[in-house]
Amino acid sequence: MAADAPRQPAVSRATDRPGDRSPFALGLLLRRAHWRAAALMGEALRPLGVELRHFAVLIVLVNRGPTVQRDLAVATGSDKAGIMRVVDDLERKGLAVRKAVPGDRRARAVEITPEGIELFDAAHVAAEPLAGRLVTELGAGESEQLTELLTRLAHPADDEA
Repeated sequence: MAADAPRQPAVSRATDRPGDRSPFALGLLLRRAHWRAAALMGEALRPLGVELRHFAVLIVLVNRGPTVQRDLAVATGSDKAGIMRVVDDLERKGLAVRKAVPGDRRARAVEITPEGIELFDAAHVAAEPLAGRLVTELGAGESEQLTELLTRLAHPADDEA
């Protein structure tokens, strides 16, 4: 009886392994690459006393200047409670300060301190040798090519309008 049943076409199932041809393959590869990159960058940040979540906020503050907490949450993909904890940590470490926003008694803008800038710069120096480990499997020019492709994925032309 089972032999009489029509055969279903083979479905490409997500496997999270090399050669995966499922519709999830690219996302799974990006997730795995992110985990690897985050672990290496975390290794660079650990001696400086911060984590990647702290550094993500510092990046936003360096790029945008003083930023209200709700915008920091959006920019870092965090929630309101999470961003408050990160900013609390940064304040405790002397890397950022909250300041009143003129004209809005409830809002607080977060601003990077000179110590935060110093740590931000030190993090780049610490990450340099580790960043090379991330791309050791790539050939000549492939690191630049990967960066270009990921930049186009992360910042589509439609988003810049």
